[in-house]
Amino acid sequence: FDIRKEILAYDDVANDQRKVIYAQRNELMAAEDISDIISAIRRDVVNDVITRYIPPKTMEEQWDIKGLEDHLREEFDADIPLRRMLEEDHSLHEETLRQKILEILEQKYREKEQQLSPEVMRHFEKSVLLQMLDNSWKEHLAAMDHLRQGIHFRGYAQKDPKQEYKREAFEMFTSLLDHIKYETIGILSKVKVNREEDVQALDEQRQQPVGNLQFKHAEAQALDEPLPEDVQQKSASRQEQQEQHQPFVRAGKKVGRNEPCPCGSGKKYKQCHGKLA
Repeated sequence: FDIRKEILAYDDVANDQRKVIYAQRNELMAAEDISDIISAIRRDVVNDVITRYIPPKTMEEQWDIKGLEDHLREEFDADIPLRRMLEEDHSLHEETLRQKILEILEQKYREKEQQLSPEVMRHFEKSVLLQMLDNSWKEHLAAMDHLRQGIHFRGYAQKDPKQEYKREAFEMFTSLLDHIKYETIGILSKVKVNREEDVQALDEQRQQPVGNLQFKHAEAQALDEPLPEDVQQKSASRQEQQEQHQPFVRAGKKVGRNEPCPCGSGKKYKQCHGKLA
C-alpha cells in the first residue's frame, strides 16, 4: 500500500502537466486562426532574447549589441543593424529599442505572409506549433521518467524525494513551454515556404503513423552455385571450432569415490586410482 501510494504521488505530478498540455493541444486543434497566439509568443520570445543581451535598467555601455545582432541573424533570420540605429538616433533607449526590434520582426513576418497568402500561413503556423508541441512533450515524458528513477537518492541528502521531484518537474515543465515557444518562432522566422503543397506535406508527415516502411533484401544465391572462397574458409574454421568444443562423453559407468577400485586392489576408489594428486 505504501509503495502504491508513492507511485500515485509521482503520477499526480505528471498528470497535472498532461492536463495542461492536452488542454492547449485541444485548443489549437479547434482553432482555425492562431495568428494572435503566434504574435503573443513572438513578443515573449523576442523580449526574453533582448533581455539576455540588454538587461533592464542598465547603461548602454553594458549592452551586448554585437551579440544581439548575431542572435537575431542566426535564430530569426533578421539582419538588423542595431549599432547603426543607435548611432543615428540618440533618443533610442532600452524600451524604444526593444519596441523597434519587435516592429521590424513583425514587419518581416507580414512580408513573408504576403508572399504566400494568409490562409497558407495560418495552416503552416498551426502545423508547426502542433508538431513542436507533440515532439517536445514526448521528450519531456522521457526526461521525467529518467528523473523519477533516481530521485530517491535525494533522501541521502536529508531531502524529501517527493518535494524534490515536484520542484524539478515544475522547472522542467517551465523549460518545456519556453522551448516550444522559442523553437516555433525560430522555425516560422527562418523557414521559406514556396507552395501550399509544402504546408500540406508537413501536415501529412505529422499525422502519418510510423510503420509505413518497405524492406528490400538482396537477391539470394542459387543453391547450385559454389560459395565464395572467403565464405568457405569461414565455414570450415567455424566447423573446426565446433569439433574442438565437443563435450566429453564418458564411455562406461562412473565409479563412486567410496566404491571398490576397478583395478581389483580391494581399496576404495578414492584411496587408489581416484586419489587426488
